[in-house]
This record gives sequence, C-alpha cells and structure tokens, in this order.
Amino acid sequence: MTWAGHLPASREYRRILVGLGAAGIATFAQLYSPQGLLPTLARGLEVSPADAALSVSLATLGVAVAVLPWSWIADRVGRLRAMQVAIVASTVLGVAVALALGIEALLALRLVEGMALGGLPALAVTYLHDEVHARHTAAAAAAYISGTTIGGAAGRLIAGPLAGVVGWRPALLTVAAVCAVASVVFLRLMPRARGYRPTTAATARTVVDGIRTSLRDPALLALYGQGALLMGGFVAVYNYLAFRLEGPEFALPATVGSLIFAAYAAGTVSSRLTGRWVPRLGRRRVLASGTVTMAVGALLTLSGALPVVVVGLLVLTAGFFAAHATASAWVGARATTGRAQATALYNVAYYSGSALVGWLLGYAWSGPGWRAVVGAVVVLAAVALALALTALPGRDRIGTGVTVSPEARAVHAVPHERRSGGGTA
Repeated sequence: MTWAGHLPASREYRRILVGLGAAGIATFAQLYSPQGLLPTLARGLEVSPADAALSVSLATLGVAVAVLPWSWIADRVGRLRAMQVAIVASTVLGVAVALALGIEALLALRLVEGMALGGLPALAVTYLHDEVHARHTAAAAAAYISGTTIGGAAGRLIAGPLAGVVGWRPALLTVAAVCAVASVVFLRLMPRARGYRPTTAATARTVVDGIRTSLRDPALLALYGQGALLMGGFVAVYNYLAFRLEGPEFALPATVGSLIFAAYAAGTVSSRLTGRWVPRLGRRRVLASGTVTMAVGALLTLSGALPVVVVGLLVLTAGFFAAHATASAWVGARATTGRAQATALYNVAYYSGSALVGWLLGYAWSGPGWRAVVGAVVVLAAVALALALTALPGRDRIGTGVTVSPEARAVHAVPHERRSGGGTA
C-alpha cells in the first residue's frame, strides 16, 4: 500500500507541527528582532529611520536571494537536511550580528544571516506537502505560519524592551540564545523524511525548468503578487509605527512603544483559523477577506487616539496573516510540478516586497508622514485584491460536500505522484 502522508492522529504529525513551530520561532525571531529596536538602533548608530530599517530589509533581501538556491540544495540532499543546515548556520550568524562593530558590518552580516535563514521559509511548506496527507496540508501549513508569528513577535518583544534598558547588543544576544534553544527543539523532534527521496539528478536546469513552469501559470503569478504587495505594506507599518509612537504625537518610551509587537498574537490566531475557513469558504474568499481586513486595520492607525491605533494594528495583523497563510498554502497545492521552485518563488516575492517596500516607505515617513505610509499600504492592498479577484479561481473549496476546482481535485487525487523523487516533486 502506497504511503500517502502523516495523519493528524499520528505521533509523527504532532512532532512535525511542534518541530516546525520551533523552527518558525528560531527563524523569525532572528529575522525581525531588529525591527523591535529600530528607534534605539537609529539613535545608537546615528543613522536615519530608513537606514536603520535596512537592518530588516537586507536580511529579508538575503532570504529572497537564497530561497531558490536552497530549493536546489534540498532537491539534492533532502528538505529536512537542508533545513537542519540552515537553522544551525543562522543561529551562529545571529550571535555574530549582535557583536558587529559598526553599521556597515551589521548590515553585511544581516544580509548573510538572511541568506542562511532563507532555508526554512523556502522549504517548510514544500516539506509539509511531502510528508503530510494532502487533506491536512492546509491545516498543517496554517500551524507552521502561526509558529512564525510567535517567533516574529517574540524576537521583537524581547529585543525592543531590553534594548531600552541594556542596549541593542545585549538585546540581540538574548534573542540569539532563545533561537538556539528553539533550534535544538527542531533538530531533536523532526521525524525522518518519508515522502521525498533526494536525487543527484537535481541540476540547475531542473531549477530553471521549475521556475519556467511556475512563471507560466497566471494563478501562481497572482499569488506571488499577494506575497510581495501585502508583505511589503505589513512590514512598513511595523517598521515605522514605532517611530511615530516614540515621537512627539504619543511620546511613549522605547520600552513601551516596542510592545506594539504583541499585536502579532492576532496573526497567530487568524493564521490558525484559516485552516478551518478555507475548506468551508474557499481560498479566494478567505484571501480577499484577509486583504480587505488588513486595509481597514491600516486606516484605523491614522487615529490620534492610542487605543484605536492598537485596535487598528490588531486588525491589520489578523488580516495579513490570514491572507498570507492562505496564499502560501495555495501555491503548494497549485504547483503539481516544480513545487519546490514554485514555493521558493513565492518566498522570493514575499521577502523582496518586504525588503523594498519596507525600506522605501521610510522616506514616506520621513517626508509626508504617517498618512503617506498608510496611503501606500492601502494602495498595495487594493492592487493585491484586484489580482486575487481577476486571476485566481473562485471554485476551490476543499472538503466533503463542497465544490472543488479541477486543479485542487487533481492535487488530492494523486498523493503518490506529488511525493515522487526528482526535482519536480
């Protein structure tokens, strides 16, 4: 009997969810911890807000640059082995970043650190499609995404308040220590891979063919657009809202202003709930609803009342992660060939949007101000929504007694083929 993937009742399924959750914490705590202390970093290194934000943008650019090479490495050595190498390397580099002597060295190390960190987001969802039964990959991917939200929030919430008390270097060292513990959990828990066999036949041409196949699919292109546009706006809000809260309008101390990252809890909840919503409502409806919710949240942050700003941030975060969890899982389900490259391209778009928009909107903040930042975020969300409604199939609900699109039906009908060896798995 052909093995079709781990089921929720199995011990291995639970170990995968906990292990990948720990990997999400280790990865995203390191990736975004500087975002929690950007005002402190800007003052300490005497640089502008946009230049300080490069500590986030260059790391996410490193992820974007590295995800396709990581997909090729994973085809040759296996998804799990590649993720293990990535998490160990990034933990070591996290310590090096905290010890950097100046802004130039810090930014260079952040770029390299991002390239190491790219191995986790590039491969995690692909790994889930290899190892988890097809009917449960959406829920498993949502659980992984929720782990990334916990990691992103933890890194910022540890680094921000600590930086206001002991400085940014000890704060980043503390985050690195937490990530080291999470990395050990990942290394110890992940079960042996069963759904994919690495092959030396994976070549540069394999990667190119997978990329070419993905770029010919209008629906995948639209999903890549979701990642770039929504992530760019989301990161920009979190990059520069801290500057606004510590500025004359609200005059909050750094240790208090950095607590805005507790709003990530809303993303943890919404990303988990998408695993329930998608089978009932359909992917496109959940994606569109998340995008609209994100735009509404951004508009609420225009208020001069701090409680309304906090509510707006919660709404924006919940909407973004609902949309992201849906889009990222949809890529893996849509790509029946070249899945590693298809999901890698989503991450290229996602982190390129983070790097570019997250940096450029710093000039909007330094110039026209917060209204310009929010206006840009709403425009990005509107473009993403238009792409979703015009280029993505609407008949895609998966589950008993509901309509299933032809491409989703194909994915669920052939679980064995999706796990075969070679570069197109």
